[in-house]
Amino acid sequence: MQDNILAKIESLGLKLPEVPTPVAAYVNYVRSGNLLFLSGGLPIDGDRKILGKVPSVCSIEDAVEGARIIVLNRLAVIKEAIGSLDKVKQIVSLNGFVNSDPDFYGHPQVVNGASELLVEIFGEKGKHSRTALGAAALPLNVSVEINLTVEV
Repeated sequence: MQDNILAKIESLGLKLPEVPTPVAAYVNYVRSGNLLFLSGGLPIDGDRKILGKVPSVCSIEDAVEGARIIVLNRLAVIKEAIGSLDKVKQIVSLNGFVNSDPDFYGHPQVVNGASELLVEIFGEKGKHSRTALGAAALPLNVSVEINLTVEV
């Protein structure tokens, strides 16, 4: 039988990607008790990469889409870690980092792409605490990076 959360994702016209391979000396997640601490995910979907400073190089809309791509990447990691997304009890926290121009202050708008998708997928269990920050640069020049803490 298919997971309810996977069915919800598919009903939104989305699908989980292959689990991303870490690009440096770290692992995708660490489990401690009933918490999963997920490493920062990048907005990479196959050959598509959301790159550049927001909003001068990367539009706000593209950065929001990048945040949504990251959520799907992180959900693939969670599924690999625990076998089923239906075992998620709560998205506890989300930290979002936006590769932004010095005078850009719309970091929350970009990170909302991730937050809103998590609530759309998980309902009340998708509501989380959050940080949305600007950064001078991010790995591989991506436009946004997001990490999660999840109760399972």
